[in-house]
Amino acid sequence: MTGLRYVYAVCRPFSTPLQAELTGVGGAPAKLLHHHGLVAVVSDVPARDFAEEPLRAHLEDLDWLSATARGHQQVIDALTVVTTPLPLRLATVFRDDSGVRVMIEEREEDFRRTLDRLQGRVEWGVKVYVEAEAPEPAASAAPAKPASGRDYLLQRRMRARAHEDTWQRAERFAGRLHTLLSEHADAARLHPPQNSALSRASGQNVLNAAYLVPRAESEEFVEIVDRTKGEERGMRVELTGPWAAYSFVDLEFSETPESAEEVTGESEKEIRQRADAQAAEEGS
Repeated sequence: MTGLRYVYAVCRPFSTPLQAELTGVGGAPAKLLHHHGLVAVVSDVPARDFAEEPLRAHLEDLDWLSATARGHQQVIDALTVVTTPLPLRLATVFRDDSGVRVMIEEREEDFRRTLDRLQGRVEWGVKVYVEAEAPEPAASAAPAKPASGRDYLLQRRMRARAHEDTWQRAERFAGRLHTLLSEHADAARLHPPQNSALSRASGQNVLNAAYLVPRAESEEFVEIVDRTKGEERGMRVELTGPWAAYSFVDLEFSETPESAEEVTGESEKEIRQRADAQAAEEGS
């Protein structure tokens, strides 16, 4: 076995052509595999990288994973321009075209039902971070040395109380924002807070949410998010998208080993965002 089929997404047939010379994982061209009135978007990948054992090892190599996620997302982005794709998880692979066709036949009902739910909709991601507050001008000098043990304990208590107050404000703000945005979305998903060491984002992530929004209503949704920026001191609101609706697809495949998200704690789009940030940093 020298090659495998990498599957990016499943969608309904579409007439608008994909961009010319679209390439995906490993620089391989993306191809359309029609079956049972559905289309699987695939490319060829080498078994030496994507067979079960080497793939498990690669999923722990963040550089390899970032490059793979970039190629994967490149195809998904191109599909999102011309249709509503049902994106599959990073590194969904099958032995050959026959395996892809069997997968379509086995999950046909799920695919059609999910595509109906996603039709004309995109995913927007919203994160809230608690940022370190700049010191007040008067407090920029080094703090006075405690005169006694009692003063030292009092200073520690005051710092702990300020930290607790900040987190309570952050939780209230994140809760209000999530409720507001959920009212303007067809569906919402809360993800675990993002690991700042992996994402390289400043501050502590207190809200990591995804919202399924009709494409036609996306402008209004973005305006709502923009109005909240700067509303709460020390809180940073970050908006990403529009994405294919990764967070609203719940499908598992027996041939696929551990997903990238299970290994790294990041979604495909977060891996790609980190890869882009890394590339920009290296190029500066």
